[in-house]
Amino acid sequence: MSNNNLKVSPKGSINSEATMSSMFFEVDNAKALVIFAHGAGADMNHEYMEVLTQLMNEQRLNVLCFNFPYMDKRKLDGKRRPPDRMPVLIDCYQSLITHVKTDLPIFIGGKSMGGRVAATLANNKSFMGMHNIKGVVCLGYPFHPIKKPEKLRLLPLQESQIPVLILQGDRDALGSKAEVNSYKISPRCQVHFFDDGDHDLKPRVKSGKTLAQHQQAAVSLVGSFIDEINTSC
Repeated sequence: MSNNNLKVSPKGSINSEATMSSMFFEVDNAKALVIFAHGAGADMNHEYMEVLTQLMNEQRLNVLCFNFPYMDKRKLDGKRRPPDRMPVLIDCYQSLITHVKTDLPIFIGGKSMGGRVAATLANNKSFMGMHNIKGVVCLGYPFHPIKKPEKLRLLPLQESQIPVLILQGDRDALGSKAEVNSYKISPRCQVHFFDDGDHDLKPRVKSGKTLAQHQQAAVSLVGSFIDEINTSC
């Protein structure tokens, strides 16, 4: 049991009714809880997720990471399964949120696919209000499948009921700066681009930038985004 009444077992699951594995990272004097989902191919224990979690803790943010069930099944039998379909992923994310108890404002989000699921869930205004969810954070939003720019995934960003922060690489193959700037999305969405960054925000050596710099800058923006919303509430 945390200081903010978030129910977490010693092994990290939300409570006895939850079926998804999860990990909770708590800091003193936290200003918000961020529920952060993994992308399609790497689970919550991936080094990339660990770096982001540590950086968010440094911003005085509690972080709850979790695995979608298909990812836990991969870990059990070693078979490389594709993600479940979006309605299943949304139900999983929503179910996890209903098991979280905290006095802190909640922000949901994730890396790539995880951010898309969170952004889609954020279209449910009554659910957002019921659970004190104030905003969404998407790191590398998958605006379209790779090499399929005609198959756009804009609807969650066009119908968002709460503020959305999108952190996107300039040359992201799932939505580059040139492409994203041509899309019509809700004014509730803020998009920040990272110089020469790919889908992971990773720049090429010739850019003079580093992934660590972009990750640090991205999470600093997350902190500012949350501060702005908390102050206005």
